[in-house]
Amino acid sequence: MASPFLLLLLLIPLCLLVLFLALSFLARPKSVRIPIKNRHVLITGGSSGIGLALAKAAASQGAHVSILARNAKRLEEAREEIKLATGHMARVLVADVRDPQAVAQALEESGPVDVLVCNQGVFVPMELEKQDLEEAKFMIDVNLMGTFHLIKAALPGMKSRARETGLPASIAIMSSQAGQVGVYGYTAYSASKFALRGLAESLQQEVIAHNIHVSMIFPPDTATPGLAEEQKKRPELTTIIAGSSGEMKAEDVAKKALDGLKEGQFIIPCNFDGTMLAIATAGLSPQRSAVTALFEVLGAGFMRFVGIGFQWNWYSTIQNWHAKR
Repeated sequence: MASPFLLLLLLIPLCLLVLFLALSFLARPKSVRIPIKNRHVLITGGSSGIGLALAKAAASQGAHVSILARNAKRLEEAREEIKLATGHMARVLVADVRDPQAVAQALEESGPVDVLVCNQGVFVPMELEKQDLEEAKFMIDVNLMGTFHLIKAALPGMKSRARETGLPASIAIMSSQAGQVGVYGYTAYSASKFALRGLAESLQQEVIAHNIHVSMIFPPDTATPGLAEEQKKRPELTTIIAGSSGEMKAEDVAKKALDGLKEGQFIIPCNFDGTMLAIATAGLSPQRSAVTALFEVLGAGFMRFVGIGFQWNWYSTIQNWHAKR
């Protein structure tokens, strides 16, 4: 007669199989593959950092790339850099994403977009009490409202294009790991990035019938000119806490982002910490992959335990830092 332990060992894989089959049926939206070759990819914040790296990566895969930013001189320099790296000439669009009329005009000039990457972002780390409200408003206007302006201007053309070509389109929104968990000194920045998650989840439901697929990209600190400037202004506690996630190269983030975008992933983490954060914060977000959904279901409780451990570490660090002063 089989022992209870042996029966349990036999039941575990059977239960996992049943759970996987159930998740395969339930996972929505359905899996999709988004091609970028010979398609129009528009990237904001494309004159430097992650945006420029994304432009190079997309152009090297045969995409027709447009880059949008405020600074015309830096855009021209970026265009030359893209041409040297890939042999492709990108279109440049000068606009401030805070200005809806300027954004609409730039999108009209660029023509219909197949893949829109809302990559623009600004970051001024500071405790809320010390931060000027105009600085906080600036981050919200660029990071959040700028994304609204871009998507609203691009959507009509994207819907028509997807209908005419029969090919899936993509809207990718660059968030941050600070858009998954709040960190000391990131009060205004995190607010602007957390809001993008709600935008993206709701937007995906609104555009799925038009074969448009939304992705959220969550990079850690990335070696860019913007990060170098930001680190000069960081509060000491922010450096201690945020530095634990490590730093990535812009090219590595761009590769992760582009690969995830082409697979239609809703949440695109960029490193191991990001993957753990994605599992811990999955919540009610869309999930196409039954395999990833299985890890989310099985790992949720454990990741909550790990998260409480991180919070203990952070709050202990804050308490000790203040005690020394």
